[in-house]
Amino acid sequence: MPMSEPRGNGGVRLTPVQRFGESIADRVERWMPSPFVFAIILTYVAGLAAFLSEGAGLPSIASAWYDGFWSLLQFGMQMVIILVTATVVAYHPRVKGIIGWLVRLPKSGRQAVVLVALAAMLASWVSWGLGLIFGAIMAHEMGREARRRGTPVHYPLLAVAGYMGIGLNWGWGLSSSPGLLQATEGNVLMELGFVDRVIPATEWVFHLYPLTLTALSILFACSALFLLSPPPQHCRDITDYRGPGSVDDPAPATHEPEALQSPADRIDNSKLIGGLLALTGVVLSANAFLTEGLGALDLNVLNFAFLMVGLLLYLSPTRYQKDFYKAVQGSAGIIMLYPFYAGIIGIMTGTGLVDTVTQALLSVATTDTFPVIAWITAAVLNVFVPSAGGEWAMVGGPMLVAGAELGVPYGQVLASYAAGDAHTNLLNPFWAIPLLAITGLRARDVFGYAITMALLLTPFLAAVLYLLPY
Repeated sequence: MPMSEPRGNGGVRLTPVQRFGESIADRVERWMPSPFVFAIILTYVAGLAAFLSEGAGLPSIASAWYDGFWSLLQFGMQMVIILVTATVVAYHPRVKGIIGWLVRLPKSGRQAVVLVALAAMLASWVSWGLGLIFGAIMAHEMGREARRRGTPVHYPLLAVAGYMGIGLNWGWGLSSSPGLLQATEGNVLMELGFVDRVIPATEWVFHLYPLTLTALSILFACSALFLLSPPPQHCRDITDYRGPGSVDDPAPATHEPEALQSPADRIDNSKLIGGLLALTGVVLSANAFLTEGLGALDLNVLNFAFLMVGLLLYLSPTRYQKDFYKAVQGSAGIIMLYPFYAGIIGIMTGTGLVDTVTQALLSVATTDTFPVIAWITAAVLNVFVPSAGGEWAMVGGPMLVAGAELGVPYGQVLASYAAGDAHTNLLNPFWAIPLLAITGLRARDVFGYAITMALLLTPFLAAVLYLLPY
């Protein structure tokens, strides 16, 4: 790793945006802890807030933390499956071939950063897991290609560009956790009486409002990243972080067929066995949309479809299983940290802290300002609980009821909330764990520019959520 150096050397004149980004990046690189320590610190902060706001004592805070620790097991497993299946698809040789073609397109460092961001955000609209992994691989491969071609590009900014899908627009796409939950018949908020019907994807994905939010946000984010890109003299390339060998890494596995010695080997690698099941699964997924329309989309349908698409790409059950096992390793940090963030949920719900925060924010909302208030509410909660589904389970009911009382459509409530949940992923390194593993960077290397993007997005999101009609 390079030693931290003062920026601004070489007599190069920086623009105000570049100076802003480099100033924050320098400070974050010195002070930001690892994702695990970050989660521990947030646990203490949540406990202190419960003590000061709710008057909760240490025994009750500790008990609430313990009670919440395993509250997200089912949902956590669903999130891990999304991430792992998306990783398997993104690492398939055919997909890697597409990435290899894409990284050869840019002619400058700025173009490289914008292309990575655009690819990550478009992929995240399909699946946040796919966008996260696809963006991370794009950032890594773009860094290698830029070094080979001698194109100056700032590698940490490339990583932030690859993170922008989950940091901005994924919640308006097909894998929105709150949206998928509300699209599921008999979901928990229906059982509790907060809503009396499912909210189909036609209201929170395939609607002009979230589609317009997606288009405007992609345009703004790409422009901001273009302006943030430092001049060549200030760029640190991939070898500054991964060493000279990172450019000459061996080519990825091509999945050549193995020599099959026994009938058991041939059965294990049978493309007929794997392909027939995969094709059946893909047809069933497609049939769900043909018979039920776009409203068929829910969390289980999405996970099932990605499992089957992955198997259809690989065909061989054994090859698919091997790469699936490798992909699980990339989710190890998520698996480890999810219970700790569930513990924070326990503190916030068990002590009444989340109700106090939510009611305080919603009490000042009007019909015009509700989208902005929903965005702020999600942003505050997401800093402590970076799980859209976990947060929504806490506040989704009151949020939908308050919106209905003010005449705000359910789809607008979901889209506004999704903006805040994604936005502050740029402050919390939890979901960046797979990206850090793929790029070889530390959280402190990346999150200076991630925080800068969060700050630049704040006035934009406030304006567009206030002004854009549903």
